[in-house]
Amino acid sequence: MLSQETAAAVLDAALRSGGDFAEIFLEDRRNNVLSMRSNRIETVNSNRLHGAGVRVYSGLSSVYVYTNDTSLKGLLDCAARAAAAISGPDLHKAAAFAASQCPNVHIIKELPSQADARKKAEKLKAANAILKMYPEVVQGIINYTDSEQRVWIANSEGMFKNDLRVYTRFVVNAVASNGTENQTGSCTPGAMQGFELFDRTVDPEMCAHTAARTAVTMLHAPLCPSGMMPVVIDNGFGGVIFHEACGHSLEATSVAPGNSEFSGKLGQKIASDRVTAIDDGTIPNAWGSENIDDEGNEPTKLVLIENGILKNYMIDRLNSRKMGMPVTGSGRRQGYMFAPTSRMRNTYIAAGNDSETEMIATMGDGLYCRKMGGGSVDPSTGKFNFSVQEGYLVKDGRIVHPVRGASLIGRGSEILMKIDRVGRDMQMAQGMCGSLSGSVPTNVGQPMIRVSSLTVGGAK
Repeated sequence: MLSQETAAAVLDAALRSGGDFAEIFLEDRRNNVLSMRSNRIETVNSNRLHGAGVRVYSGLSSVYVYTNDTSLKGLLDCAARAAAAISGPDLHKAAAFAASQCPNVHIIKELPSQADARKKAEKLKAANAILKMYPEVVQGIINYTDSEQRVWIANSEGMFKNDLRVYTRFVVNAVASNGTENQTGSCTPGAMQGFELFDRTVDPEMCAHTAARTAVTMLHAPLCPSGMMPVVIDNGFGGVIFHEACGHSLEATSVAPGNSEFSGKLGQKIASDRVTAIDDGTIPNAWGSENIDDEGNEPTKLVLIENGILKNYMIDRLNSRKMGMPVTGSGRRQGYMFAPTSRMRNTYIAAGNDSETEMIATMGDGLYCRKMGGGSVDPSTGKFNFSVQEGYLVKDGRIVHPVRGASLIGRGSEILMKIDRVGRDMQMAQGMCGSLSGSVPTNVGQPMIRVSSLTVGGAK
């Protein structure tokens, strides 16, 4: 789709006005979506996204221009517009491309494009049949999505690489109602796999049971009491709190300009001794992995925090210049219409050695969060507010009954220091993360953890 001859001509054109680095990113992506709502398939959609972007650096300044005209003329025009924003002597030429082979660690057994749409629809119908078994579930919204993205990345330092990324995801949302109030439950698994996702990872019927059970349980739960209390957060999607409240503050996007509460704190203690946190782009077939990042760099397994000590930031190419630190394979973007920046991949708190049973039994009175919902955070301060999708009240170390309407309120740096237990069973869950470079697939994860005290919002 992108030849070396074309790439060389485009990069030379991009450097013509004084840039010292140029890059071209070209993608061809095919997406498929099937949606079922209220017992009927209402959406079957396929689309193709095709285009390229040219980026030029001059020192610490960056210009990005994109186009969906990927002919030689279209790409040269795109490069000329990028070059026009840079002024300086024509001192740089693109280096000759070095031969390189990008190893594929994400084996795909059945490309989604090779799976019949009827087979995909059967997965939705199987999940919907389970939802219908729950009388109080009044609506089910079930989505199947897949994507095949081919990318070509070349730069003026001699890089020329290409990659294929295949993603498949299955999402079930259940709404339970008693006539006056609604409660929701969800199950949203996905992986960097093809249609074999349903042979290796996802059971649509179990996913529907999970969503329906959460919705019905919360429908009958009393309101959660509010106040400062110990909080236990379960594994899997519980990791969304670290992702949002701390992970974004460790991205160079926030760190380089000094907008992060963790700027300038490498080597310092920022968390409990029990906390080791990792961002890993190398996990085979994981939702947030890639063979190469969107700047063509190899992915890394990056220890962010080790036994409470801040060890690394997630760094893209431009912020590498600004910070004087090496790239970490963290440059990501939604697609060709976005310039890349530092982003999380598969980010998790590593497994510890604490007993899950003990951490609840010794917590006294508090809240057990079995499933987390959405939330918001300010990376500059680390302040966050997250809803609890499924929570349980704990009295004297015993789980007594479910509670609804709970939220967790705090600050990232404070919650890290208050983690006093870290369990043994680390699991991950899938999500889409939005930032300056658009929405990208990311894994969040953790074992069960305990926070010694945290503000819980609920009933007054």
